Amino acid sequence: MRLHTGLKVAAALAATTLLMTACSSGSDSPGTDDTAADGPVELVFWTWAPGMDEIAAVWNESHPDIQVTVNKQDGGDAAVTKLLTAIKAGSGAPDIMQAEYQKIPTLVSSDALADLSGELSEDTASHYSDGMWEAVTLGSEAVYGVPQDSGPMELYYRADIFEQYGLAVPTTWEEYAQVAEQLHTADPTKYLGTFSAQDAGWFTGLAQQAGASWWGIDGEAWTVDIDADPTQKVAAYWGDLVEKGVIDNKPMYTPEWGAALNDGTQVAWVSAIWGPGVLEGNAPDTAGLWKMAPMPQWDADAPATGNWGGSATSVTTQSEHPAEAAQFIEWMNASQEGVNLLVEKGSVYPADIPGQAEALAEPPAFFSNQPDFYTIAGEIAQTVQPFQYGPNVNVAYSAYNDEFGKAAEARSASMFTDAVAAMQTATVDDLTNSGFTVKE
Repeated sequence: MRLHTGLKVAAALAATTLLMTACSSGSDSPGTDDTAADGPVELVFWTWAPGMDEIAAVWNESHPDIQVTVNKQDGGDAAVTKLLTAIKAGSGAPDIMQAEYQKIPTLVSSDALADLSGELSEDTASHYSDGMWEAVTLGSEAVYGVPQDSGPMELYYRADIFEQYGLAVPTTWEEYAQVAEQLHTADPTKYLGTFSAQDAGWFTGLAQQAGASWWGIDGEAWTVDIDADPTQKVAAYWGDLVEKGVIDNKPMYTPEWGAALNDGTQVAWVSAIWGPGVLEGNAPDTAGLWKMAPMPQWDADAPATGNWGGSATSVTTQSEHPAEAAQFIEWMNASQEGVNLLVEKGSVYPADIPGQAEALAEPPAFFSNQPDFYTIAGEIAQTVQPFQYGPNVNVAYSAYNDEFGKAAEARSASMFTDAVAAMQTATVDDLTNSGFTVKE
């Protein structure tokens, strides 16, 4: 197994003890003694999120001894590649890094993120849902960042069209299938939704809601459970809807998809909390016609949702000032002042649950017809299910695009479940070929 050279052995989950050695801000990290420093501590923050420079300016005004400089980066894989290059070179990394949740295991296994468990306040974990906190702890006692924004998944639907056709808002996936058939039968030009074979993060959130967790640690080995029952159930469900033709099989985020949202041929969208901005950009003529509700449930007595998108703020192992960096990211993400600024300046949905009520007092402008929008969203956010990513998410997502792309185009339910098995094989093979130990 290719071991992370500094990860603390986890004690929180006895059955899933992480054996990647810890890279913490301990005695073997250079420059952690700041007693001889002259002038303010200078921190560099790599991020692609909007408004972070304005948020840092507020911090800098009231913290003259800890000054943060924001360095805007390209998001996603480009930022990760740049950071890993600096880590490998031994210099050039920032103090603070925006890290997408699915990238954290890759960064940890590459010795890029510091363990902040000794630097954060004891009550920090209580600000977040279990699912969000596990995303930054990887199920261990180590903490590799503070959650910033999240993407709890919900159902957006055209309330006017539902009323026109006498449709009930589905509360279970069984009801969703019934409503999809009812709508498409009444008007064959309309679909309740689409299956998008180009949005692996969307499908991951659906599987997460169903109870899936695709990666794990068993002793000294990784485990991969993509093809376990929860994901197979989700794939079979959507494959059946696509094969019957009662939902569409076209990808999201195309001009055609945007036009369908705007003209009412796409009547609902299973998406995340940031959906209003996408709807406003793609369906401007429909402002005030949409409403939001919880995702349909597999078990109505056990509300659950998945997460699609979001990032944490982490401290890198090259930082000479991990304590000060942790102080800044905790203020930004887990104080009322910071959360208010994240909403006002960054236009994000904050992961911090206690801070949401004040920061999100008004609904999105596109949903001005639903005053309780964020009240419902806050309740949903607390039901995000735990999900562990692994060090080769990119491989699993690429396999998703390839395999589900073929299945959706063929409208074949059996190919949907075959696609899950192919994702499993590709992910396991890549881990093995990369030098990891994988337990079958």
